[in-house]
Amino acid sequence: MSEDVQYARMIDAGREKVFDTFTGPGGQEAFYETDEPGWIVESKCDLRVGGVWAITFGPSRSVLYRHEHLFRVIDRPHRLLVETTETRGDGSTIEFETEWRFEQQDGKTLMTMIQRGLPAELREEHRIGVPNAFANLAQAIKE
Repeated sequence: MSEDVQYARMIDAGREKVFDTFTGPGGQEAFYETDEPGWIVESKCDLRVGGVWAITFGPSRSVLYRHEHLFRVIDRPHRLLVETTETRGDGSTIEFETEWRFEQQDGKTLMTMIQRGLPAELREEHRIGVPNAFANLAQAIKE
């Protein structure tokens, strides 16, 4: 049985700005960035239902992760729903669903990410990494 991983953050910008930044190259790369020296992020996105957002990231060329998000729902600026295939550094793969919601609240946006179907051993890893991803996106929106 799977437990959802959910994280939400209030971002100081309107919903359209948050959605458009997140779905654009700068926001997509910021979401996977870290402060680690040598960290690699490469993103390519075909933003349409049936299109794929493929992102490769990791500490070095010898240890890379890859997320392939297949877009199932694009409801600008409210919601994105994707089927995610995560390829781990060891070459193993995991499939799960990821949903992002963008809710306008007093000129700001409550952005929520829900991951469904993650195996138990990876839920905590994702819970640790996601707050940093949201912080990076919020910073990219300010710039």
